[in-house]
Amino acid sequence: MKPTYLSNEQIYLRAPEPEDIDLMYNMENDPSSWDVSCFTVPYSRYVLKQYIQASQSDIFADKQLRLMMISRESNQVVGTIDLTDFVPMHGRAGVGIAVKNEFRQQGFARQALELLIRYSFDFLHLRQLYAYVSVKNEASRKLFCSCGFAQVGILKDWLRVKNGYEDVFFMQLINLV
Repeated sequence: MKPTYLSNEQIYLRAPEPEDIDLMYNMENDPSSWDVSCFTVPYSRYVLKQYIQASQSDIFADKQLRLMMISRESNQVVGTIDLTDFVPMHGRAGVGIAVKNEFRQQGFARQALELLIRYSFDFLHLRQLYAYVSVKNEASRKLFCSCGFAQVGILKDWLRVKNGYEDVFFMQLINLV
């Protein structure tokens, strides 16, 4: 039987579609996530449409991969998960996750991260994944730790926030196979 890398019984991951523009628009333009996303300006629907059209959904061509997290039960998009800053020569990529507020604390992020890890290591044959997690984001730190990531360092004053700067944990998962 062929392995299924991007789906399980509860969720599946897929490439963005044109009908995702409004959702992406709302998520990308939520100022509460700008501190960790490094966005400095809002995205227009036009720019998002261009992104979807230009994306080849090929991490080797785009150097990144955005996947929409879909609940099988409701067939709704519950969030996004990304591979970013892909460096094929060194076999590594960063991981970013965003879950819509109404779907948090339901296990979707963990399932998506587990699927992404399996896809990254077993299909893409990456050596490592990493993530930057704000020291104030205990839920994200626990999520990454629960999926095998180790906290390997602290980056001081890494994120500029409303009242100054914030440290982040550098989290890493190495594929030892």
